[in-house]
Amino acid sequence: MRYAVLVTGPAGAGKSTFSTAFATHLRVSKRTAHIVNLDPAATGDAFEYQPAIDIRELVTLDDVMGEMNMGPNGGLVYCFEYLLQNMDWLEEELGGFDDDYLIIDCPGQIELYTHHPFLPQLVRNLQRMSIRICAVYLLESQFMEDRYKFFSGVLSAMSAMVNLEVPWINIMSKMDLVSGSSSDTFEPRNGKRGKRDIARYLDPDPMLLVAARDGRDQQRGNSRFHDLNRAIVQLIEDHPLVSFLPLDLTSTDSLETVVSHIDFTMQYGEDEEPKEPHDLDEGDFTDME
Repeated sequence: MRYAVLVTGPAGAGKSTFSTAFATHLRVSKRTAHIVNLDPAATGDAFEYQPAIDIRELVTLDDVMGEMNMGPNGGLVYCFEYLLQNMDWLEEELGGFDDDYLIIDCPGQIELYTHHPFLPQLVRNLQRMSIRICAVYLLESQFMEDRYKFFSGVLSAMSAMVNLEVPWINIMSKMDLVSGSSSDTFEPRNGKRGKRDIARYLDPDPMLLVAARDGRDQQRGNSRFHDLNRAIVQLIEDHPLVSFLPLDLTSTDSLETVVSHIDFTMQYGEDEEPKEPHDLDEGDFTDME
C-alpha cells in the first residue's frame, strides 16, 4: 500500500518547510519517505531534499509565462491542466515507489483547492493507482492577529475540505512565533496569547467575531458588515468542520503529534502483513555478553 499526503494551504504558510521536516522525521523513524513537488513555480532551493518527483521536469511556470504570454495565476492554471492531460507521466514516475510515503507539496494559490477541479481530479487519479490519500491544510499563526482574517482562513479551509473530499487535517503552523505565556520576556512576532485564547483559535470559537476586545468594531459602523459576520458565525456553528493542530517545528513532540494524527487519519499500516524477524546467529548476541 502506498500513502500520499497532500500539503496544501495559502502562500507563506510554511508548506515546503513542513514537507522537509515531515520527510526528515519519517526517515529518522526508519520509514521511507519521498517529497513530490507539484509547484511549477518552486525555486531551486525550496527543498532540503531533492524531490523524488518534480512537476518542473514536465512543465515550469516560467516557461508557460514566457511562451504563452500568461500571468502567474493563469500560467499556474495552465500548468495543472497540462499535468492532467499528461497523467501517464505522473503514473510512470510513481510506478517505482511501493509501500512508500509520498509527501506532495502543492502550490500556494488557494483557488486551486477551493473551487478549481484540478486537485479533485488529481486525487481521483491517485486513488485509481491504489494510493491512500490524506490532505493537510496549513494556516500560519499570523492569522490570529486579526479575527476577521482568521475566519476568512477558516472558511477557505472549509471550502477546500468540501472540494477535495479526502481525509483532512488542518494545521496551525509557525506556533513557535506565538507565546502562550504572559511571563515570557521576549516579544513573539505573532503576539502573546494566553493558552485559553489560543484554544479559541485552534478549535474556532465563532463568538470571537461577536465579542470584540480591541475596540476596532466600534469604528466599523457598517451594519451590512456586522450582518455578514453574524452570517459567518451561524455558518461555522451549523457546520463545525474545522479545527487545528498546533505545529511548532522547533518541538519534536509537536511534529510527532501531527505525524501520528496523519498516520491515524490514513490508517497507516493497517493493511500491512506482519514481517517475520530475521534469523538470529551468534553475532547478534555479542552486545549482551
